[in-house]
Amino acid sequence: MQQNSFLLYGANGYTGELIARYAAQYNLQPVLAGRNETALRALATRLQLPYKVISLDDTAALVQALKAVKFVIHAAGPFHLTAQPMVEACIQAGTHYLDINGDITVFEMLQQYDQAAKDAGIMVLPGAGFDVVPTDCIAVLLKTLLPDASDLKLAFATSGGGVSHGTAMSMAYKLGEGGAVRRAGKIVRTSLGHHGRWIDFGPKKLFTMSIPWGDVATAYFSTGIPNITAYTGIPLNVYRLLKLQRLFNWLLRTSFVRNIIKKKIGQRPSGPTDEMRSKAYSLVWGQVYNTAGRKATVTLKSPDGYTLTMYSCLLMAQKICNGEWKVGYQTPGTAYGAEFVMEIPGVERDIIIANHR
Repeated sequence: MQQNSFLLYGANGYTGELIARYAAQYNLQPVLAGRNETALRALATRLQLPYKVISLDDTAALVQALKAVKFVIHAAGPFHLTAQPMVEACIQAGTHYLDINGDITVFEMLQQYDQAAKDAGIMVLPGAGFDVVPTDCIAVLLKTLLPDASDLKLAFATSGGGVSHGTAMSMAYKLGEGGAVRRAGKIVRTSLGHHGRWIDFGPKKLFTMSIPWGDVATAYFSTGIPNITAYTGIPLNVYRLLKLQRLFNWLLRTSFVRNIIKKKIGQRPSGPTDEMRSKAYSLVWGQVYNTAGRKATVTLKSPDGYTLTMYSCLLMAQKICNGEWKVGYQTPGTAYGAEFVMEIPGVERDIIIANHR
């Protein structure tokens, strides 16, 4: 086993290919893996990297491949279909698990493997990318600033860039499913965009709506704060249209509509170009309150989501190679602390503490 080698499953996807391209900058050598031999061979030839063709259905082959490395970066979604076979193979192999998932249900499912991961002596850390590194690190920092916080609100907005096939497909699977928040420690299902509000991100003030972002699951594990809502930036006129979506959720959940949308996604480019990514950026905001009326706010500016995901995964990979990891189920914040996000190139942060709302 090479000290700097790891399995990159889903390497021929948009984000996987990005991680593979930049791995050498972190002195890492991924073994490219997935199901599409033609795409993998082409990428492996271009980057001069080894590759393996493995199906997630072939448990024996997957476990064998995982035993040859210290950890896997699992980048092949949709994760509600792919995460379970991969994490179970990792537990059998004794191999650390990272993924770039952002689905609440997947975070909750993987948390159920905490004891099995501890027994196997491995770390299981989903959400190693934009979902949910910057928001989770902000949540952990805010908990430190206001230890008795009862409410946590998190938001993000993007400027420029675009959406990859994988992200779009994951969204297609969730059409018509509604939203989610955490109340009194429990996840509560709501309508999508049940709450809209203006948020001052620092550089600009933007309208946002509530969404079922991964932090509804992970931030509770990271901080124990019982009430959590996540938001994303959206044009006000689009928000007004989305408020009507609940009338058509039954239609959006049909396989007929979802298959039409998936076909359209397949006809689009695989994701934003390097030039688009270089001009894009993300804004992140977090705020906590306690029952006495104190609050703390953190704002952050970062590269676009795909660039941040690439850097974040490779930084974590480097840390694992250096023996820096924690056993069991982890979030980015519990494994590497609130300051981890500041190790990512291009990230800027501001902290505001106020005595009253």
